[in-house]
Parts: sequence; C-alpha cells; structure tokens
Amino acid sequence: MIKKELQQRILSSIILIPVSFFFIIQGSFSFIFFLSLIFLVTSLEWFKMTKRKDLLRIFGLFFLFFSFFSTIYLRNYIGFNFFLFLIIVCIFTDIGGYIFGKTFKGPRLTKVSPKKTYSGVIGSFLFSLIFGLIYIKYLGQTNKIPEIDLVFIILLILFISLVSQIGDLIISYFKRKAKLKNAGKIIPGHGGFLDRIDGIIFVMPITYLFVLPILINKLDFIK
Repeated sequence: MIKKELQQRILSSIILIPVSFFFIIQGSFSFIFFLSLIFLVTSLEWFKMTKRKDLLRIFGLFFLFFSFFSTIYLRNYIGFNFFLFLIIVCIFTDIGGYIFGKTFKGPRLTKVSPKKTYSGVIGSFLFSLIFGLIYIKYLGQTNKIPEIDLVFIILLILFISLVSQIGDLIISYFKRKAKLKNAGKIIPGHGGFLDRIDGIIFVMPITYLFVLPILINKLDFIK
C-alpha cells in the first residue's frame, strides 16, 4: 500500500512540478490564471472540510483569497528569483519531513496529525536549509552569500520552514475535525490541492506582511 502510494506521489509530481514551474516562469496573466484555478479548487475543498460552519467557511475563504493575492504579488511584483526561493524552501520542507519521517519514524509530534514525527520536523528543517542555501549560492542572481547576511539567511530559511510546517498542521487539524484523511482526491497519491500546498498558503501571506519589508533592503537576491 505504501509502495503504491509512493509510486502515485512520484508520478503526480512528475506531471505537477513541470506544469507549475511553467506558469511560475511565465508570470503575469498566465500565472494569475493558473492560481485562479487552484483557488477555486482549494475553496471547494475548504467548503467540504467546514460543513455547516458558516463563519469558519467565510474566514477560510478570505484567508485563501489573501494568500493567493500575496502569492501573485510576490511573483509578479517582487520577482521570480525570490518567489522561487520561497517555493524551494517549502517543497524541501515537505520532502525532508516525508523522508525523515518514513525512514527514522520515532515519537509522534502531535495528535492533530498522527503521521508527523519529531524526526520529520528535523528532516524538514535540514532539507529546507540545505537546498535553500544551495539555491541562493548557485542558482540565485548572486554568486555568493555575503558573510554579514549568512546568519540572517539561515534564520530566514528556518522561519519559512517553520511557518510551512505550522500551516501543514493547521490544515491537518481541520481535516481531522472533519474526519477526512485528505482534503480532496484530485491529485493521486497526494490528495487534494490543500494537502499539497498547505504550507505554501501560509508562507506567502506571512512573507508579504511581516518578512518582505525587512528583506527588500537586506538581501541582494530579492532584487
């Protein structure tokens, strides 16, 4: 069962990642169109998770809207380079948590999400840090990390990873309350879009509101 699920996750990722990156690279109206489709699907998934809870539905819908607005702003007005940095940190937060959680197992992190373990948390931080630094050093616009900013960048990556993991747990909480294993079934091996982007939808608005004002004048790779 686990092997079949892993195969489905890999196959889905092979399709989803290139499609997503195509629209991210395109930016502008193509990216807005792509996000609009995802917004509609995630809104339907949220409605399914919050039956007969009108205030919660409205709040969640407002949050999703603001999250997607933040995503569009960060991609189209701040730029591809910084936006891709955020996505990479979120992706490898998920990958690190999955690999370490499945490999080392260990004590559960919380009852909210029984599959989350302390080893998974360590893997999330480790993978996000490694690949976040690799991106900045070798793939970003700058060829090296200024020594004065190294500690700041490390803390930034760890903070983004933390927000992503908290977002994952929040969506897991609502799924558990609704007695659902997954938010949807649209992505084989993953579930719904909310299952796949649960961390990202929290990282984007937090970055827009609290991190961006500091970063604009701090790091070269945002420009």
